Amino acid sequence: MSQQNATSGKSSVLDAIRAGEATTPIIHDALQNDEQVLRIDNFSLWYAQNQAIFDISMNVPRNKVTALIGPSGCGKSTLLRSVNRLNDLIDTVRTKGQMWINDNPVYAPEVDVIDLRKRMGMVFQKSNPFPMSIFENVVYALRIDGQRRKDVLEHACENALRGAALWDEVKDRLKSSALGLSGGQQQRLCIARAIVSEPEMLLMDEPCSALDPVATIKIEQLIAEIKERYTVLIVTHNMQQAARVSDNTAFMYLGCLVEYGQTQEIFQRPQLLETEQYITGRFG
Repeated sequence: MSQQNATSGKSSVLDAIRAGEATTPIIHDALQNDEQVLRIDNFSLWYAQNQAIFDISMNVPRNKVTALIGPSGCGKSTLLRSVNRLNDLIDTVRTKGQMWINDNPVYAPEVDVIDLRKRMGMVFQKSNPFPMSIFENVVYALRIDGQRRKDVLEHACENALRGAALWDEVKDRLKSSALGLSGGQQQRLCIARAIVSEPEMLLMDEPCSALDPVATIKIEQLIAEIKERYTVLIVTHNMQQAARVSDNTAFMYLGCLVEYGQTQEIFQRPQLLETEQYITGRFG
């Protein structure tokens, strides 16, 4: 009996999760062959007494785009922000379990959290350019690290803007304020700022949710190109976007991993009925 039929013959996985029962996620065999950048092992997170992430174990492969999907409040952004320990900024947060980036622990007493965050690029839901020039926005992280050589900064700025598909649009106004850019340009500027230090991973939290369709298409095209150099973990509510930009997709529900596999398989041949129902819009 297939997993999908087996699930439909008894109380659903989502009912079990809602009831607080332990469930075992479906992780497709095809994912086992990829080289991993991020490994997550039995990771849980609490905000004070409220548990937001429940024993998640999954791997994120190198030079691919992995999408986290699921209804609002399912823990997608919380999991994403756990990778660079942004949740540590909340006093009531505590965690259990471990993550590794390129075999280096993320949660260990000896970890320098500031250094860890430097190894990650982060792009937020809403573009957040600094009130300074385009050039200074891009090279900000390098200046913070003490880089002062003009030639190094100029070269890094151009490379990052080219990598973010923005160079041709702004190369003649690098001294102008970044706040004068359009919304889509500002988000690509934030991507340039995120990749200027050659991060080990690029984390993207709903990067297109505040953009119009034309700007969204440009960001999606950029994500497809950028994976040749970077490993991307992206949170999105948009099923069509996940299908277009990602290589692998993880479906989450109420802080639990439900099913994780190659995007084509998740969208066309999911092993769980619940995954199919969510993707086709029958709930969520």
